[in-house]
Amino acid sequence: DLRPLRIALLNLMPDKIRTETQIARVDGSTPLQVEMTLLNTGSYKSRNVPERHLIDFYHTWDEVRHERFDGLIVTGAPIETLPFEAVDYWDELCAILDWAQDHVCRSFYLCWGAQAALQHFHGVPKYELEQKLFGIFQHHIVTPGSSLLRGFNDEFSMPVSRHTEVRREDIPDDPDLVILAESPESGLCLMEDRAHKAVYMFNHLEYDADTLKREYERDLAAGADIQVPKNYFPDDDPSKPPVNHWRSYAHLLFWNWIYEIYEHMPFDISKIGET
Repeated sequence: DLRPLRIALLNLMPDKIRTETQIARVDGSTPLQVEMTLLNTGSYKSRNVPERHLIDFYHTWDEVRHERFDGLIVTGAPIETLPFEAVDYWDELCAILDWAQDHVCRSFYLCWGAQAALQHFHGVPKYELEQKLFGIFQHHIVTPGSSLLRGFNDEFSMPVSRHTEVRREDIPDDPDLVILAESPESGLCLMEDRAHKAVYMFNHLEYDADTLKREYERDLAAGADIQVPKNYFPDDDPSKPPVNHWRSYAHLLFWNWIYEIYEHMPFDISKIGET
């Protein structure tokens, strides 16, 4: 008698096919049935994905705004150094974040998407870094006992790839805002926003083993001043294939998030937002 969970993925990444595959892999790793609805913005049209793919598989938010979902995932986007208000689809994104409060059971915001949601809901700024934070960094659990981190070790590795950061001192003193994990090198990693039924992850557990390698090679080809990602290639040698040390944590985190949705989902999806 259990209905499938409806998860909407607002995919803001240019390589939408690779990103949707990464998210589908971790969302589909539980015994629960998940139906994913792919979304893109109506106010900005991606130029890096075949138009046929967008037509066949994606909806704009306007097309689904009358619907309800058990979960919403918002990805990052390669626009970190832009002020939030300078992003072409910022107004639409803010409307989606507000819409999610009444139409979605739980939300999960990744990287720039997490920074954007934290700014929108709490006015928390982001800061540009002198150099891209790039590599595999050790993180530790700050709040033991969180259901989202069930099964995690006290310390765990996670890919980081960003030009900006959110700082701990700017997080409001609010009991509904809980820091779950952070790193002495890369800073805040994972937060829970209970009032907005949201999770913020500033890094990338969903990444494939070769994602940082592809980013590194892309930046080199573009002539960017990019360092070899830290703690990533064996012996820091880019000719050696990287090893995935974070895959199990990716599946654990998303499994825990999916299970939390399952615990709170109404059987009648139209009831989402009534409590």
